[in-house]
Amino acid sequence: MQDSDEEAFFEFMATERSASPRTLANYRGALEAFRNWCGPRFTGWRTLAPPLFRDQLFALMKQGLKRSTIRLRFAALRSFYRFLVLRRGLASSPVAGVQLPKAERTLPVVLSVAQIGQLLDVPLRITASRNSPPWIPLRDAAILELFYSCGLRISELLSLDVKDLDFIGETVRVKGKGAKERIVPVGGPALNAIQRYRQEAAVTSGPLFLSKRRTRITQQAVDLLLRKYLQHSDIPFAISPHKLRHSFATHLLDAGADLRSVQSLLGHASLSTTQIYTHVTRERIRDAYDKAHPRA
Repeated sequence: MQDSDEEAFFEFMATERSASPRTLANYRGALEAFRNWCGPRFTGWRTLAPPLFRDQLFALMKQGLKRSTIRLRFAALRSFYRFLVLRRGLASSPVAGVQLPKAERTLPVVLSVAQIGQLLDVPLRITASRNSPPWIPLRDAAILELFYSCGLRISELLSLDVKDLDFIGETVRVKGKGAKERIVPVGGPALNAIQRYRQEAAVTSGPLFLSKRRTRITQQAVDLLLRKYLQHSDIPFAISPHKLRHSFATHLLDAGADLRSVQSLLGHASLSTTQIYTHVTRERIRDAYDKAHPRA
């Protein structure tokens, strides 16, 4: 059960920080998990001492949780206590000095250009379901084209409205993390696919991508269509919107785009977040060298 400090924190995150529903859910889950782990040792957020948080860290590490999961749990706790110090009069944060394990550095999984082309062709190549409106394959083709054309996050694509597209300027207005807006160029194939879908489905205003019931499409529906089309391809691993985003960024860098431009297109606040794609590109260059050079 939330106390007044927690209620104030989540109100602050939702209104002043424009935190996404997923972030709010993750933070709520982290605070609840900590309370449950403490059991009778939990005497209120303002009375807890640093050793208890260090014990929690060791307990999570002994469970074998991923470092990213542990860091997310503590990010929630740190944000909460930072709020209590800055806005609610707490003298200091008991979690500020806890040393967390370093984040794992894993390279993103990227589709090849050929695999992307194969995936984008599938919706209009296979036989559509008789139970679906005839415009569903066109919608799915438009979704895949736009994901790859713009490198969008799933949340950004789901929130798009018809008015966000500028067919004359060949751009789309995207609302990213923290409600920050950016203008992203849209390629010709994606624009054509969207135009065909809109004409067939008679989409003139409101949400850009509709469900069968003509409501805004959901993340679950997008996940299902990706799994469906994966079965009709030769791609040997699961695909997701984020893998399409990774592929977008990596293919741009492979073709000579500069890092700052890719950062802007992706909507990354920090250049260091974008720099992981340079590692992917170097790995791909090294792999190509090893395979092709006679004296590699």
